[in-house]
Amino acid sequence: MLRRSFIKKTTAGSLALASFPLIPISQEKEYSIVELMGKTDIKLYGEGINLREEAHNAFVEMKRAAYSAGFDMKIVSSFRDYYRQEAIWERKYIRYTEEDGMKPIDAIDKIIEYSTIPGTSRHHWGTDIDIIDGYPKSSGDVLVPEKFEEGGPFAPFKKWLDANSEKFGFHLVYTDSVIRRGFKYEPWHYSYAPISKPMLTQFRSKNIFRLIQNETFEGSEHFTTGFLKSYIQDNILGVNPDLL
Repeated sequence: MLRRSFIKKTTAGSLALASFPLIPISQEKEYSIVELMGKTDIKLYGEGINLREEAHNAFVEMKRAAYSAGFDMKIVSSFRDYYRQEAIWERKYIRYTEEDGMKPIDAIDKIIEYSTIPGTSRHHWGTDIDIIDGYPKSSGDVLVPEKFEEGGPFAPFKKWLDANSEKFGFHLVYTDSVIRRGFKYEPWHYSYAPISKPMLTQFRSKNIFRLIQNETFEGSEHFTTGFLKSYIQDNILGVNPDLL
C-alpha cells in the first residue's frame, strides 16, 4: 500500500510539473565597452535593416503588420558605428564654426539638438531605427517633426506606430513630453527595448564621464565638466521612461 501510494504521488507530481511550460534559465548578456561605444563589429541581420538578430526579427514582423495596414515601413538609419558618428559630428562642427562663424560652445549646443557625441549614440547598439512611410511623396529632409504631425505626409504612419509599435518591442526614444530634457523630439526614432534597456543599464554602470573625456575629435577640447555631466543626465538618460 505504501509503495502504491508513493507511485501515485510521484506520477501525479510528474504530471503537474509537465503541465507547466519550461522557462529557460539564461544569464544576461554582458556587453563590452567597445561594443557599447560602437568601436567593434557586431553581427547584424537583414539587408538594409542592419540590426541584432532579435531586433531584426521583431522589426520584420512589425513591417509586415504595417504593410497590412497600408504603410511601407522604411529604415532611414539603423546601426551606426563610432567612426560614422564621429564623421557626422565633425562635419557639423566644422560647418557651424568655420562656415557659419559660431563659437565652439554654441556649435556644440547646436549639434546636440539632434546628434550625439561619438561613442554615446544608441545607434551603436544595433537596436535603434529611424523610420518613415515609404509611400507618401516628400521632398527635402524626411526626418523633421513637422512631417509626422497632423497634415504631414507621415502623420497616419505615426498614428499607427503610436498604437502598435510597442506590441513588437519598439518604443519611441525621444518623446515630446514637456518634462523630458536633452535631444529634441524625434517621432521617427524607435528602440527595441528587450535589448536596448539592458544595454543602457550596463552603459550607465560604466564611467561614461571618463569615457567621453578620453575621446579626441573636433570640438571635444571644449567639453567642460559641467557640460559633460549635463549631457549624460539630459541626453543619454533623457529618454522615454519605458527604456530606462
